[in-house]
Amino acid sequence: MTQSISKHKEPSLLQAFIPIIVLIGLLIASVQLYGDGSSGGPNQIALILCAGVAILVGLKNGYTWKEMEEGMVKGIGLAMGAIFILLVVGSLIGTWMLSGVVPTMIYYGLQILHPSIFYLAACLICALVALATGSSWSTAGTVGIALIGIATALNLNVGIAAGAVISGSYFGDKLSPLSDTTNLAPAMAGTDLFTHIRHMLWTTVPSLIIACILFTLIGFLGSTSQADVNLDEFLQGLDSTFNIQWYLLLLPVGVIYMVMKKVPAFPALLIGALAGGVFAILFQQEATLKFAGNPDGGFVTLIKGFWTSLFDGYAAETGNDQLDYLLKRGGMSNMLSTIWLIISAMMFGAVMEKTRMLEVIARGILDLARSTGSLVAATLATSIGMNIIASDQYIAIVIPGRMYRAEFHKRRLHPKNLSRCLEDSGTLTSVLVPWNTCGAYMAGTLGVATGAYWYYCFFNLMNPVISAFYGFTGISMAKMTEEEAIELQEVN
Repeated sequence: MTQSISKHKEPSLLQAFIPIIVLIGLLIASVQLYGDGSSGGPNQIALILCAGVAILVGLKNGYTWKEMEEGMVKGIGLAMGAIFILLVVGSLIGTWMLSGVVPTMIYYGLQILHPSIFYLAACLICALVALATGSSWSTAGTVGIALIGIATALNLNVGIAAGAVISGSYFGDKLSPLSDTTNLAPAMAGTDLFTHIRHMLWTTVPSLIIACILFTLIGFLGSTSQADVNLDEFLQGLDSTFNIQWYLLLLPVGVIYMVMKKVPAFPALLIGALAGGVFAILFQQEATLKFAGNPDGGFVTLIKGFWTSLFDGYAAETGNDQLDYLLKRGGMSNMLSTIWLIISAMMFGAVMEKTRMLEVIARGILDLARSTGSLVAATLATSIGMNIIASDQYIAIVIPGRMYRAEFHKRRLHPKNLSRCLEDSGTLTSVLVPWNTCGAYMAGTLGVATGAYWYYCFFNLMNPVISAFYGFTGISMAKMTEEEAIELQEVN
């Protein structure tokens, strides 16, 4: 083993940055050419090409193709747990849409809208919808559009309204086990999904409270003139398509109960997905038969509808385009693009790690990060920097996650601290950058320029600040036990 290591040259800092520079260039070109569709394939190709560039640097420094291939296989293997969960999450979303569980949550969430506290209500409504769907983009692209239209009719500030929509959407997205980034961050850090979600409460809850206070103050101090605004069409579309009943909410309550009892994520979500299909057959027979393409069918057609929602998601035909867009979600097939991105990113990250290029870059940064606070700050800054430079929130989670994982372990800091930092910065600041896929999507969808809304995204702005504060004060910075350190070492 010693002889094998001795033939490898350590890369120079310049060599280590070559694949990063190429990646930045390709990702910028990807966003320019494909816009918010760049994560659907172009970014994956960029990552694979840059993995090739890293391989060439590795070959020059004495690494063999076999060694780097083994590194890529191991790197992808580390993400398999998240991939399994993403697949079952896709099925869960599909069956929960079909069974009326998510539509019921949306229906009741919309009931709380009131013009006198519009900004606060907009934030909370989007938080509920995003928590139910696991998608900030779908929330903003449906309910968010309606809320911006209402704000315009009420003569309210659409920049503040957009900030409220985004704050709520990202809160729900960040805490939803259905979210792809919420699954990706713990996979990169080396912890499990629900441990990650529980640890994020330390930063997300205070941030949301501050955001809600600010939106409430702005609402009371600003103009809230009454206008004839009607959401009846939206609500009637839900009511006519689904059997909206309170007892449908027992299903998410049951999954939450399993989570509280520390049932592992995969079986808990799989049970939730299968139970959603049972709920669809029992309580949404008309919608299920229509979705299966045979309104007059019987039990076999109901099974077909349930089965289809598992692998291909659910699509409604309510006559309301915005509502149809919101409800068109789920299915394992719709998770394949995210899984493709994870595999491509892990290929790139694994080669960078195997050839010690990430080590060289991280060492340069870590030389300046001697305390826990400075390590957290370095992680946050790196993720924010990747959002600005690489223009993609997934890259802002994957690359810093691979860079700092070993250092957090070395300092006996629990991996959930790293996964929280990745989300506090990588996920939440992506929407604040105009040329990032998230910033471009939100500006185009809501019709409000990034420059007009970013300073009203109070939740997104506060989260990294609170995360850094915890790092420097030590609050909630969990340490690993000796047993956890040994277990993590064996996994890695």
